[in-house]
Amino acid sequence: MRVHICAVGRLRKGPARDLYDDYLTRFDRTGRALALGPSKLHEVEDKKGGGMAAEAALLDRAIPNSALICTLDERGKVMSSPDFARLLAKWRDNGRTDLAFVIGGADGIDAALRARADASLSFGAMVWPHMLVRVMLSEQLYRAASILSGGPYHRA
Repeated sequence: MRVHICAVGRLRKGPARDLYDDYLTRFDRTGRALALGPSKLHEVEDKKGGGMAAEAALLDRAIPNSALICTLDERGKVMSSPDFARLLAKWRDNGRTDLAFVIGGADGIDAALRARADASLSFGAMVWPHMLVRVMLSEQLYRAASILSGGPYHRA
């Protein structure tokens, strides 16, 4: 199952980008044997300042056709890392070939795009910077692959 991260904004060089790249490299390596990955980043920018609706249109074009859509949103479901791993495995086992995680901009994700999502995930009640959410998602993807492979990374 290919994993697409469709996000508003560009993650520039620096510590956050280094972490993001490191965890996705680990995910791709660990997930390969589990039919998870490869991962691909799709970054969009609304240079005209059209707000959430314009960002949603750009994100919509970045999401592969027939992909399962999971938004990263403060209103989403909070789950444990093992539960997230089981959810990824369930989607994979149900024959989904593409999974798109959608990360909005500073104002979040347009309501119409949120309504189209198959699932919504939250990293807790706090609001996180959208660039940091990418790092957190990449780490959780690697952790999920590690859990599913029986690796030692996740210590529960």
